[in-house]
Amino acid sequence: MDMETGLTHTSTTTVTEKDLAANIGSGDLNVWGTPAMTALMENAAMLAVASRLPEGSTTVGGYISTSHIRPTGPGKTVSATAVLLKEEGRKLTFSVSAQDEAGLIGEGEHIRFIIDRKKFMDRL
Repeated sequence: MDMETGLTHTSTTTVTEKDLAANIGSGDLNVWGTPAMTALMENAAMLAVASRLPEGSTTVGGYISTSHIRPTGPGKTVSATAVLLKEEGRKLTFSVSAQDEAGLIGEGEHIRFIIDRKKFMDRL
């Protein structure tokens, strides 16, 4: 596969009650939970390369390392951006970041692997 570095996607959502740390179980405050931030980062990475994959393929997350440096409350708009840094066979490495209206709230590195959907699901 020959993915071009620099492929980018930004996913955006609004923080809802289900996304709050107190409701996810990752904390006890009514702020955007780190698991919700991480999921949005993964979504951005998945979508950054989705249109370039062979038919029958998708990507799955294999590793993510992030900081979550500032809280965001309910009703705020948040976005996550993923940028493809390198491709090593089936392994894709992304830079990821999240932001709200006030600026950066988290950043890190995410690795995804290109897989065949059917073969992967047959392993269940």
